[in-house]
Amino acid sequence: MLPKNFLRSSLAVLAVATTAISITHAQEEAPAMAESDDPYLWLEEVEGERALEWVRSQNDRTLAELQASPLYEGLLEEARAILTSDERIPGAALRGGYAYNFWQDETNVRGLWRRMTTKDYVAGKSDWDTVLDLDALAEEEGENWVYKGVSCLAPAYERCIITLSRGGSDASVRREYIIGEGFVEDGFNLAEAKAGTAWLDADTMLVATDLGEDTKTDSGYPRLVQLWERGTAIEDAPVIFEGEKSDVGSFPFSVWADGKYTGGVVRARTFYESDYNTLGEDGQLFALPLPAKSSYSGYVDGKVIVSLQEDWEIGGETYKTGSVVAYDPETEKTSLIFAPSDRVAVDGVSSSEDTVFVSLLDNINGKLLSFTPTRKGWKKKEIALPENGVISVSSVDDETGDMLVYYENPTTPETLFYVKKGGAPRALKSTPDFFNAEGMVTKQYEATSTDGTKIPYFVIAKESVLEAGPAPTVQYGYGGFQVSILPQYSATTGKLWLENGGVYVIANIRGGGEFGPEWHQAGLKTNRQKIYDDFYAVSEDLIAKGITTSDQLGILGGSNGGLLMGVAMTQRPDLYKAIGIGVPLLDMLRYDQLLAGASWVGEYGSPSIPEERAFLEKISPYHNVKEDVDYPRAYFFTSTKDDRVHPGHARKMAKKMEAQGHPFLYYENIEGGHGAAANQEQQAKRLALQYVYFANLLGLDAE
Repeated sequence: MLPKNFLRSSLAVLAVATTAISITHAQEEAPAMAESDDPYLWLEEVEGERALEWVRSQNDRTLAELQASPLYEGLLEEARAILTSDERIPGAALRGGYAYNFWQDETNVRGLWRRMTTKDYVAGKSDWDTVLDLDALAEEEGENWVYKGVSCLAPAYERCIITLSRGGSDASVRREYIIGEGFVEDGFNLAEAKAGTAWLDADTMLVATDLGEDTKTDSGYPRLVQLWERGTAIEDAPVIFEGEKSDVGSFPFSVWADGKYTGGVVRARTFYESDYNTLGEDGQLFALPLPAKSSYSGYVDGKVIVSLQEDWEIGGETYKTGSVVAYDPETEKTSLIFAPSDRVAVDGVSSSEDTVFVSLLDNINGKLLSFTPTRKGWKKKEIALPENGVISVSSVDDETGDMLVYYENPTTPETLFYVKKGGAPRALKSTPDFFNAEGMVTKQYEATSTDGTKIPYFVIAKESVLEAGPAPTVQYGYGGFQVSILPQYSATTGKLWLENGGVYVIANIRGGGEFGPEWHQAGLKTNRQKIYDDFYAVSEDLIAKGITTSDQLGILGGSNGGLLMGVAMTQRPDLYKAIGIGVPLLDMLRYDQLLAGASWVGEYGSPSIPEERAFLEKISPYHNVKEDVDYPRAYFFTSTKDDRVHPGHARKMAKKMEAQGHPFLYYENIEGGHGAAANQEQQAKRLALQYVYFANLLGLDAE
């Protein structure tokens, strides 16, 4: 189960810019590992013949074992039925009087981009108009297209930029498309790249793309932003902003307000530090005096809405980290919208033209507040949604202020609510009970970490299983990048694991955003051992409570969570029986040289700085796996098409373990990108393999 993230409209570019990407300047250079010291560098050749031959041999071995299990076909069919069910909620983006949805099922494997009027959507109708058929397009063009999103021109939202990826990689093609007409042959079309676009008007865009090595940062993202006029070549478009090679990247954005677009550029200096620049009517960029560690969260009533990741002193006022603040660029005055308190943190901020919506985590339980500007400040109202669960804002119509919101908890399926501006939430549709949750409970506990910090975690299982004593358990963790891991409804986890008598645990360790920026920052760089100690504390508490034993405890994590898994395996092999290591970082002395790795130095530290390198040497799983230690039989899974976290991490670690004589399983999907699956069928296969692995090692017999 990977973290769910919700980004919307043009502000998605800003969210990416302010939560992705950095290189830290070294004051003293430490010697890098010589290539000759690493005998498995050849596995970093993503499409290399020798590397792929090794991958195929590992895939064959792993699939032969896991697919031979009597559990496999049943779990695969159950996962497929859930992921392609017509009873899933067709989530939508509201704009221009329409509800837009992207839908995949057994027939539409690559998916349909479709729409209906908002009125019909709210009325519960199901007569969608297809805007673009991805399966038909892929067949017609002979391409393995994966839909990556769309950005449409206000106020009609009929002229769009569609982003298409080959196989699921981050690098994508961008093509102009007019709804009802089709692709624009000589329009705003960009070749495959990690790029960004922002509309200014029907004939003008801000663009950041790959025009050659000198136009990219060391992280592989664009560092130039251009003003592109219709009918001209992108190569001839004037550069309006130029960042540094050592930056994470430069990203364009635009905000629609008062009947026009205002454009700008976010310069992400590091993963967590950015400069914000707005394009004036004279065509010149001017800087907004926002703190470096902050996120642009909207534009309401002429004010820039800012989420703080550090304290901000301005105009004689001091705003606490984690607060939401309004800044008026005309008067340079600020006003407080919301300030966090103990165990209450901001989970997300959305907005319409005249309202700010703040999603809160109150001891990891969701709440939703709205704030409207008045002469005396911001008027607060709590939106009445169910309690004791996760609340996620799916879409806000910028112009009307109408909103779609999800509510869920581990045993209660998602319900989609429609909130008309100023009105009460109205339930539109609920996901069916994809698994039998009768008798299942969700319990929240706290473990005590090494330094005394209380670490909350959730246990989900049948009450009868918990009462019977130790049971096969999967503990999930992430612990990084201020990503909150919330107790959501997972139909596949429920059906494939919980219903069969397994226990599932969500660990809210430091590094995440569950309690705001300070919870995240406590585990940055050389403080990262706190994150791992938190995770072990939860594991030990589970054992102490009799929920499981070390012989029945498996752990699971992906991406940064894959690093957590690798560290847990090498530091505490005694504590676990099974470890699922997904799309991981594992070579922490070389990670900054692989794909987007340089962008994460702000999170992990730099191998070029002696103090930080010394710490990375201690935790790097690739450098700490030993021949004379008994390890759990790990299961590595990754994707050849992952151009964010290099598949070489998993490949090299597995190969080194192979050379040392350690047992392991390894599966690399040839497609799929960083999510490890390009479509629902591949996702079903990934989940079935994963839970067969855990069932086999932890002793779970499917009922």
